[in-house]
Amino acid sequence: MGAHQRFRGRIAGVGSTSGVRVVVGWWHESPFGSFADAMVERADGHRLLLAPSEQVRDLVAGTYVFDETRIEPFTVSAGGAAGSQWVVESPSLSLRLDVGGRMPVGHLLRLVPRGVAQSPAFATVADPVARVAMRGVRTRGMARAGRREYYGATDLRGVTALTGTLDGIPLGELAPVDPACRFGFSSTPRHPSVTDVVTTIVDTA
Repeated sequence: MGAHQRFRGRIAGVGSTSGVRVVVGWWHESPFGSFADAMVERADGHRLLLAPSEQVRDLVAGTYVFDETRIEPFTVSAGGAAGSQWVVESPSLSLRLDVGGRMPVGHLLRLVPRGVAQSPAFATVADPVARVAMRGVRTRGMARAGRREYYGATDLRGVTALTGTLDGIPLGELAPVDPACRFGFSSTPRHPSVTDVVTTIVDTA
């Protein structure tokens, strides 16, 4: 296996009644330290990356496909009772997500030993199952620049409500992630959710 980078954190994937779909990454451990970013696809198909630094922008834009990238302050924090709300803030995106209980797939993921679930080998084995169980979801695949990605999920919780704006325009209410996002080989689950995940990026070129 070639040189690899590992990112530990959570991914929130949500849709909205405005047609905007948002994927927020909240990374607690990474080669760049802790950070957060967002990939946004508007109803017209325009794909936007919101990144907190040039380093993050260059890696993410070199791995996924976007029509536009913006570098701007970007934060995610826990709000609400017992930290059950995601509070996302940037000049372009303001978002509040209410996170609910563990989903059935989350209960199954919790049964897998954490060290196993986070490994590229397990992501490879799990990929055919993920394709069938969650439309649009892949746990491994080829990205841009000769990179191979592995998603090692360890938990899955549902998102129950959304409020927010993109460029000052209200997003509307929570809706499924439909159609699937087109940033790379995999989308988030159709049901709005938060996934605990370890993402491994391997440079094969």
